[in-house]
Amino acid sequence: MKFLLGSKSLAAVLIAGAACVAQMPAQAAEPAASLVSGLPDFTDLIDKVSPAVVNIRTTEKVQRNNAPSEEEMQEFLRRYFGVPGSRQKPAPDQKKKTPQPLPDEEVDRGVGSGFLISADGYVLTNAHVVDGADDVIVTLTDRRELKAKVLGADERTDVALLKVEAKDLPHLSKGDSNKIRVGEWVIAIGSPFNLENTVTAGIISAKMRDTGDYLPLIQSDVAVNPGNSGGPLINMRGEVIGITSQIATISGGYNGISFAVPIDEAMRVAEEIKKSGKVTRGRIGVQIGEVSKEVAEALGMGKLKGVEVTNVEQGGPADKAGLRVGDIILKFNGNVIEKTTDLPRLVGSAAIGSKAALQIWRQGATREMQVAIALADEDKAKRAGKAKAEPVTNALGLQVGDLNEGERKELGISGGVLVEAADGAAARAGIEEGDVILQLNNTEIKDAHQFNALVAKLDPKKGVAVLVRREDQTQFLSIRPRQ
Repeated sequence: MKFLLGSKSLAAVLIAGAACVAQMPAQAAEPAASLVSGLPDFTDLIDKVSPAVVNIRTTEKVQRNNAPSEEEMQEFLRRYFGVPGSRQKPAPDQKKKTPQPLPDEEVDRGVGSGFLISADGYVLTNAHVVDGADDVIVTLTDRRELKAKVLGADERTDVALLKVEAKDLPHLSKGDSNKIRVGEWVIAIGSPFNLENTVTAGIISAKMRDTGDYLPLIQSDVAVNPGNSGGPLINMRGEVIGITSQIATISGGYNGISFAVPIDEAMRVAEEIKKSGKVTRGRIGVQIGEVSKEVAEALGMGKLKGVEVTNVEQGGPADKAGLRVGDIILKFNGNVIEKTTDLPRLVGSAAIGSKAALQIWRQGATREMQVAIALADEDKAKRAGKAKAEPVTNALGLQVGDLNEGERKELGISGGVLVEAADGAAARAGIEEGDVILQLNNTEIKDAHQFNALVAKLDPKKGVAVLVRREDQTQFLSIRPRQ
């Protein structure tokens, strides 16, 4: 509605507005209590924590090439440019000087940040800050420069632990990264573009942000630029809750999204490095994939969760425990598996040699089993070739054939049928010639006759889940029978 307000119309509007207010309930006229009271003052916080933040400078030794002798230069000019030069032999009493190798040249590699976690000189930073460095120099806020020893670095979590020889150093206290809340204020301190002890502030934008790396990260809108890497992310209590690690950017500079390694995971890695100089991770010897909504519905799982076992390494812990291709892993040691990244993180942090409890979905029901945790990279996967058989036809547009005993043994399976041709809905679902079908919905496939009989009974209005093996990869595909 538009108002053309002259003096008379304005008075009318004001009178009408007053009448409306008079008719409103008294409680509705009261303003709601504010949930946010002012902006924070960071000054005391920064005075307290900044002395524990350090600048990290790394150098690399580069071998310098010896300059050519005068005789070598003359020969080069004569041979390639036709410049006449003296080719006289040196006098007998003139000793030929052997060029001495020049010392290696030390060049700067880069600048990053870090922070002290103990009074006796332990420093946390990013692994990529010290990667490839020959020397690491830590500069304190009082301008002291200390040479640091790299005790160890873990590339997968991007955490490195350093040690400087000093006592009574200022250090940060550890917060609880599991208790952070989206929206709470945080600050970052570091050396962006080599500007030491630069403070930026913002809020936590998201927690448990999955970036495809080994662990979920803390996302914030704190301004972070090259050189901030390895510095602390600090809460309003002065506790470190993360290590600044990554930025999301197109230009290479700050773009409003930065990520930090949760301090709980970083400290776990640091403790392992302190004890053994490296980080060990567990594995159970499986490859996994996502479970689609269509597959979950076809299998009767109800709520979508878990990960699909697409390959089981022969002789590995999962194989020995009885885990099979097509199983859906729902829980690991009581922890619900929601995403494909959940299981590797849980298995990786489990103690080597321990037993883990798995809850799986197999053929329409849940099962419990125990699996041993082995050291990562202990097990080796074996590849299986494609099999051949006489094709038959079924209602899905698939031509399938039986596998002989030798082919099944080679593949490490007890049943299944070979796809000789695929068209229509099966082809659109991604099934190809040479694939091996192991399961239809919740029923294991034994041979071509059984498979074709099951297909003939399918409801053409419902999707079906087919467990397909291709070389050493296995996954469920969702297809619909032809109308």
